[in-house]
Amino acid sequence: MTPADFLEVRERLKNQVAVMKKKFPDFKPGLAILQVGNRDDSNLYISMKLKAAAEIGIDANHIKLPNTATEAEVLKCITALNENPAVHGFIVQLPLDSNKPINTEKITNAVAPEKDVDGLSSINAGKLSRGDLGDCFIPCTPKGCMELIRQTGKELTYLLKTNALAEEVSKADILVVAAGKAEMVKGEWIKPGAVVIDCGINYIPDSTKASGKRVVGDVVYSTAKERAGYITPVPGGVGPMTVAMLMQSTVESAQRFLEKFQPGKWSIQYNQLTLKTPVPSDIEISRSYMPKPIGQLAKEIGLISEEVELYGQTKAKVLLSALKRLKDKPDGKYVVVTGITPTPLGEGKSTTTMGLAQALGAHLHQNVFACVRQPSQGPTFGIKGGAAGGGYSQVIPMEEFNLHLTGDIHAITAASNLVAAAIDARIFHELTQTDQALYTRLVPLINGIRQFSDIQIRRLQKLGIRKMEPTTLTEEEMHKFVRLDIDPTTITWQRVLDTNDRFLRSITIGQSPTEKGFSRTAQFDITVASEIMAVLALTDGLEDMRRRLGRMVVASSKTGEPVTTDDLGVTGALTVLMKDAIKPNLMQTLEGTPVFVHAGPFANIAHGNSSVLADKIALKLVGQEGFVVTEAGFGADIGMEKFFNIKCRYSGLQPHVVVLVATVRALKMHGGGPTVSAGVPLPKEYTEENLQLLANGCSNLSKQIQNARIFGIPVVVAVNVFKTDTEAELDLVAQMAKEAGAFNAVKCTHWAEGGKGALALAQAVQRASQAPSHFKFLYNVELPVMDKIRIIAQQIYGADDIELFPEAEQKIILYTKQGFGNLPICMAKTHLSLSHDPERKGVPKGFVLPIRDVRASVGAGFLYPLIGTMSTMPGLPTRPCFYDIDLDPVTEEVNGLF
Repeated sequence: MTPADFLEVRERLKNQVAVMKKKFPDFKPGLAILQVGNRDDSNLYISMKLKAAAEIGIDANHIKLPNTATEAEVLKCITALNENPAVHGFIVQLPLDSNKPINTEKITNAVAPEKDVDGLSSINAGKLSRGDLGDCFIPCTPKGCMELIRQTGKELTYLLKTNALAEEVSKADILVVAAGKAEMVKGEWIKPGAVVIDCGINYIPDSTKASGKRVVGDVVYSTAKERAGYITPVPGGVGPMTVAMLMQSTVESAQRFLEKFQPGKWSIQYNQLTLKTPVPSDIEISRSYMPKPIGQLAKEIGLISEEVELYGQTKAKVLLSALKRLKDKPDGKYVVVTGITPTPLGEGKSTTTMGLAQALGAHLHQNVFACVRQPSQGPTFGIKGGAAGGGYSQVIPMEEFNLHLTGDIHAITAASNLVAAAIDARIFHELTQTDQALYTRLVPLINGIRQFSDIQIRRLQKLGIRKMEPTTLTEEEMHKFVRLDIDPTTITWQRVLDTNDRFLRSITIGQSPTEKGFSRTAQFDITVASEIMAVLALTDGLEDMRRRLGRMVVASSKTGEPVTTDDLGVTGALTVLMKDAIKPNLMQTLEGTPVFVHAGPFANIAHGNSSVLADKIALKLVGQEGFVVTEAGFGADIGMEKFFNIKCRYSGLQPHVVVLVATVRALKMHGGGPTVSAGVPLPKEYTEENLQLLANGCSNLSKQIQNARIFGIPVVVAVNVFKTDTEAELDLVAQMAKEAGAFNAVKCTHWAEGGKGALALAQAVQRASQAPSHFKFLYNVELPVMDKIRIIAQQIYGADDIELFPEAEQKIILYTKQGFGNLPICMAKTHLSLSHDPERKGVPKGFVLPIRDVRASVGAGFLYPLIGTMSTMPGLPTRPCFYDIDLDPVTEEVNGLF
């Protein structure tokens, strides 16, 4: 037998792979080979397997662990390969060359049976012994022997194992020898014309070889070949066919995978909803459905165990390594959910986001991810309540979602307050110490040596000082190095707390005698207003986050130079505090579709969108035909505008569809309907048909559709239906939306019906995602700051012009001088009106937008003009939500959330 005998198998496998790739162009059979140690013979066999895989079209991956690998390390690697959907065949190269004790049987049995193409696991052996040939893998060497026999045209009747060797061997028409003893079977034993398959691999001394030995089989080849009709040489006989059978098993495994799963399609278990009328409370619905284990969901959507950190059974963090693994995978369709200008009657953006995701996933069987912000505990205990969606379209468990989650906001609180403490401590120490004393303490002697830290070297470089030896600085250089010389009146960094507390809006700090008379007026912001939250939402990785954290400007020096967190020396510590918060949080909807809950920046002084990282990972996981549905805060004039001009500018992502949420009753308020009060029945204008009032209010809907279309993206209007809405009213909204340029407008009942109630919306979004789009930014960041502000005011809000207060004008000059003039603009404006006046509903006309001040979030990467008075610390109402929140000590269930 010659290598030509193996061509038939190779060509057959190549054709099978070609057929798979024709049907699924992005699919490729995957083989993983795990090696422990560095044995020469193992390296030789692996190189043969890698070469054969490449010739056939199999994507082979060689994973090599050192000979110091422990059993636990090998098992961890096997677990990752078992979970990797791109690996269809998986072998452990034996022997395991480790200097640590390893149980080989335990290792081979750890390989998933459906990937065990070597057929060595006990499960595969058991199935083989039962005759379940269609549900197992035959070990490659006997499978190769069978293929060699098939090629001779001989029919195998039995395999011979006996001690009466010479006599019995001489009777055999087909002889398979696997004794493991060098040249045990003599040539004269062979029946003339017999088929001889020699599986042996043995080493015997040979002084003519450089290694001093040569490989022989279990048969004396030189004499046996004279009598046999067919014989396999050693080496070069069974070995290549064994490799060929390994490739065949890998192809078979890939074919089984394709029969069970479509490439790129998740095999996901959806929850069946049992709808009740009337619709129960949100918390009652949330508790009536048991979330599937979050580890199971992670596996269903294509994450591997090493990319998931479980926080109990209902939530997990996803590591950024997932994005690195999936970097070459195409993105899915990107959908942003926004709304008309908000009213106290509510529009239901979060509920729509969840309902749409449930419809796309559980009902249309598309890969879909929802990406939303983490809610602040301030409003949860204050007046707004939770933000998990509502009715039968929500994130579960809602109490986990609305409370601590995985601690990201607490990490931001700690990091923000560390910066605040560093600012005041530095001012205090500079006021009370000489240059020399400061320098001695900032660069202390450690074991008799002074040495700059990395962050201090960065400050020296910023100052233009190119010295690395602390003793070589001149007095002038030392002065520049130790003196930040912060002007207390320019401090923009505030302490934060994730609680609504109106009495922290203005405080005096430094009143203790130990602060030696240094006191100043300061304030607390709510944590989600911190720039660190905005940094978290806009970063694309750890290195980028560290850079952004380092360039946050906290104040100016007395000479007008920006003072950054890097100047304070705190950047590294902030990164450490934020190292876990940067990982998106995985949860699920009522119907079992995945949700990323990550970051929660304010939508007025910040950009009001969930994290770039969550969106990027989700877009890779859903694949080219899947959908990512993300939500922008407040109305389209605020959250959506910032989504496009800030978030998409930094992420590089291009959206496909805008979903604009509206309700009949909210539009009636924009049409001039009466004000509403909590706890008081709605006026009849909102509960009875009133087409004229509704038509007047649709002006706001039309303006927000226009705002979305400015960016070149198709708009689908989602009309959340209430039981008091009439068909005539719903039809009027749909008609006016289409006349304003919406791609479509559909009625939605997902609050009462879950994904089923958003099915028409999901189908409209699918169609809109295939429509032509021409995404563009509203402005060029190179324009002067004032021009960028004016463009937003006039084109998005409908203002006649802008008016700069003196302080705002001075800040624009300062920030331009400091090099921040090319940052995008994040308007800090009331969300209750297109104008600066929250009382003006609909589409206000004839107003000039007043710009009271301009501030910089340099780390996050935007300037934010302040329009009117903007509170960054909410207060508690007369009757906060916490009156109703309690814990059942028996069941440990949280009561009172809504």
